[in-house]
Amino acid sequence: MHNKTLKQLSAALHAKEISSVELTRHYLDRIAQSDLNAYLHVDAELSLAQAKAADALLATGSAGALTGVPIAHKDIFVTQDWRSTAGSKMLANYVSPFDATIVRKLAEAGMVSLGKVNCDEFAMGSSNENSAFGPVKNPWDKLAVPGGSSGGSAAAVAARLAPAATATDTGGSIRQPAAFCGVTGIKPTYGRASRFGMIAFASSLDQGGPIAQTAEDCALLLNEMIGHDERDSTSLTADQGNVREDFARDLDKPLTGLRIGVPKEYFGEGLSSDVEKAVRAALEQFVQLGATLVDISLPKTSMSIPVYYIIAPAEASSNLSRFDGVRYGHRAKEYKDLQDMYKKTRAEGFGPEVQRRIMVGTYVLCHGYYDAYYVQAQKIRRLIAEDFQAAFADKCDVIMGPVAPSVAWDLGDKANDPVANYLADIFTLSTSLAGLPGMSIPCGFGEGAKNANRPVGLQIIGNYFNEAKLLNIAHQYQLATDWHTRAPASI
Repeated sequence: MHNKTLKQLSAALHAKEISSVELTRHYLDRIAQSDLNAYLHVDAELSLAQAKAADALLATGSAGALTGVPIAHKDIFVTQDWRSTAGSKMLANYVSPFDATIVRKLAEAGMVSLGKVNCDEFAMGSSNENSAFGPVKNPWDKLAVPGGSSGGSAAAVAARLAPAATATDTGGSIRQPAAFCGVTGIKPTYGRASRFGMIAFASSLDQGGPIAQTAEDCALLLNEMIGHDERDSTSLTADQGNVREDFARDLDKPLTGLRIGVPKEYFGEGLSSDVEKAVRAALEQFVQLGATLVDISLPKTSMSIPVYYIIAPAEASSNLSRFDGVRYGHRAKEYKDLQDMYKKTRAEGFGPEVQRRIMVGTYVLCHGYYDAYYVQAQKIRRLIAEDFQAAFADKCDVIMGPVAPSVAWDLGDKANDPVANYLADIFTLSTSLAGLPGMSIPCGFGEGAKNANRPVGLQIIGNYFNEAKLLNIAHQYQLATDWHTRAPASI
């Protein structure tokens, strides 16, 4: 049963082939036997109570498509009954008095929460090694990282510990772990999914989205996740184009005439040969499906790393100032005065990467450096967005390329080299800076004795509000290939 997609599980539930309680218990048993460290908090009693309520609704014959289907939530979303830690000691025992909007919407759709999954601390990282509760292991190769920051979400879906999971993407944190774990993930247009109840990292970049086995599953999840939220000041309104829609409406449309932009900057120095081979093969598959490849240029791509690592830490230093030991979260046990309590609390509660980014962010916002760094970064951010718009205006309908320069690396390989971790985000950062929708789908595996069992992801980038088109393209590719159906031998 755990190898079925979300769509198939929904059909089985509605056909009374299995109950939500039975299905939920099946996943809880698998989670209990797993050694991947994907989950941080599981409460079987809570999950089974939700499943029982879903079964009652299913019995009436009026249940929705997602009723009774289990889901895992990234531990960056606050939840009323499960702990919400953001992967940090700072919030180790925190339980929110309310649910994040995305969590609430999926619960209202009838989904059953399996618990909270691991992530890099405050979503800061590309490997899930920054979690205060230990790294997640990649189910394809337990010596490898699962990607980050949504590594727990991607690993849980890949290992069939959940049919789907919520995730967040600030600079690639849905797409990169989805690629490393051989699953499908989509980051919507910035502002389409509510950020209310998402523990903030970088407010102008953070965006929630789903990870699942297939594009079809992601479409069903987006149907419930998208929509304006008056409690989120960054949430786009209906007048701005943020309307509820059926993201599965175009899944079966043919790809004849589709123009795919292939940026030369995505295939240069630094891209491993096995990743390029898999991505090129995927592009040729699209040609067979009726698409045309168009060479394009995104000249500011190389600027995305310095721009992102100025803007994101600056926003993080502001957002994380609320964690001071006064109102909630960790507080140092011994201190002399208020100032000493602040210092010790934050030194004890935050991990090295979070401290590093707070310091960088505070520096670039200081008087004398704000104009030289932060303002200039925002100007270049606009130029990066304009590069995409120039390509979409008359050259291509979508853009494709690799998600990451390599397959997943070994646990510990880059733990002491933060710059190497940052460079791994080169192909995802510009999409986030521009606020565009993007997704990752499995398209092959690495090569050689070490990498042959480590997945490769294809990135698909669209113009604003074009999520349905991206899902159509991904679905047609998945109908023609079987990469998304493959599962780790360990499961």
